Amino acid sequence: MVKMESTEEQDRKLVLEFCHLLEKSKQLFNGLRDLPQYGHRQWQAYFGRTFDVYTKLWKFQQQHRMVLDSKYGLKRWQIGEIASKIGQLYYHYYLRTSETNYLNEAYQFYAAIRGRAYYSRAIKEDRPDLMVKKLRYYARFIVVCLLLKKMKLVRELVTELEKQIQEYTTTYEPEDHLEWSLVLEEIKGFIKAEAAVAVLHADSNPIILSHRLSPLTTPPCERSPHMTLSLQEILIVGSACEQAKFSELTMDMFRMLQTLEREPTESTHPMSVSHGMHGHDASPAASRIPPYGVPGSKGYLENNRHYRDNPHKYLLYKPSISQLLVFLASGFKELPPGGALLLYMSADGCFSTTKHPEDYGYELGGLATSVKRDGVDGGGLACRGKSYKENHCLYPGDLYPFTRRPLFIIIDSDNSFVFQHIPRYFGQPLVILMSPQDVPPAFQAEVQHHGSLFTLFLHSPLTALCYICNVGDVPIHHWERCQSYVDHFITEASRLVTRCRIDEIEQGYIEISEVTDFRAVTANVPGYIIKHSP
Repeated sequence: MVKMESTEEQDRKLVLEFCHLLEKSKQLFNGLRDLPQYGHRQWQAYFGRTFDVYTKLWKFQQQHRMVLDSKYGLKRWQIGEIASKIGQLYYHYYLRTSETNYLNEAYQFYAAIRGRAYYSRAIKEDRPDLMVKKLRYYARFIVVCLLLKKMKLVRELVTELEKQIQEYTTTYEPEDHLEWSLVLEEIKGFIKAEAAVAVLHADSNPIILSHRLSPLTTPPCERSPHMTLSLQEILIVGSACEQAKFSELTMDMFRMLQTLEREPTESTHPMSVSHGMHGHDASPAASRIPPYGVPGSKGYLENNRHYRDNPHKYLLYKPSISQLLVFLASGFKELPPGGALLLYMSADGCFSTTKHPEDYGYELGGLATSVKRDGVDGGGLACRGKSYKENHCLYPGDLYPFTRRPLFIIIDSDNSFVFQHIPRYFGQPLVILMSPQDVPPAFQAEVQHHGSLFTLFLHSPLTALCYICNVGDVPIHHWERCQSYVDHFITEASRLVTRCRIDEIEQGYIEISEVTDFRAVTANVPGYIIKHSP
């Protein structure tokens, strides 16, 4: 009898410990949304504590599954919810650190949820909120698969999501059914726009190509004493109207972030799968240490990793002017000695009516920013006189203070040329790539929705060339042959640029062109405009 009471007491303590870890994990996870989106040190320690608690929670439910099943009534969808939260942690850690390997970790957890059907009985729980969690899980999983270029799986997930939305709508007749229908249409439109050119196997099946940085895709560079910079901070801004997007990621943003990221490393640790009593299986072990390190409570990567494989990035979808300047200032502040900052902005032009501009910083117009997300009053400009400027606009003059450090600017807009006059007041390296202002009439309608031609050339020159030549399908042997010509051109162009005469104007480009991430961009566009302001 005493032994039985002891067992009951132990089980009770296990349940209480699980409830404590579960509640603590929820509190920490909910607190993530209150963390600042910019800066580094402000959030790392908090993320580390959250990872630690979820690691303990995950191991705890693995080790005591039988007791939790019988005494707590643990259900499979609850296990799936924990796994989903861990996947979200890894994904958001990727967004904040730009380390693509964390995408693989998020994928492992999301794939386990699907493979083990943790949400399979969600509809039978008669809880619409649980079905919404399932739909959100699908949307998040699709984003991760898109970023990892797992397009076959993306299409499977979209089909499953469509079925789940239909089931959710039929069963509950919810008020948000139109919102989910729009989400589905967004995803389908994004996938269609992303597939600009199909590269085909001999059996006509499509091949998924990655355009991330790798030793095979980065042109070699001859070293020079002037090459002292490293790309440390990137700001990718997508403000173009009516462009295909999904999850606050426009097509231009999607292509550019991959262009500036290195290929993720596949985890060398297999999924931890163990079969316990009652046929339960364990999901990926959150406690396993990937070869590149895991964030812990110390707030930094362990395993003696003191450097980043990828520059830190901020992704901003239709930011207000105040948000844009805050994130730009944060990236500027975080630059270490010898570091450079890259600003990429895809946006509609904000045009000036001044006939005889004197101040090139503000009288030629700029790039339109979001009005809805800013409390600044932009109304009544017409009646204030011509001396007033549009509030919701990024002007070239707004970037002058940031030229105190090495700066690389990429402007994709129909008003891009106004940024050619940015001066080098502080003598720091400054390179500006500007898109053509006009697009051939045959592509105007498609470009507005499917993404910019200029950015597509930055992302994949051969894809862009095929696209403008109306070549939709390319056999793999033709693709590889054409790619070899493109690679040869890029290598020769990079070599010629680094060997050119060094003077005050050219030195900034030479210094920046050594950086791997910059070389991959600057060598990729035939006919782009490079401006160095003396």
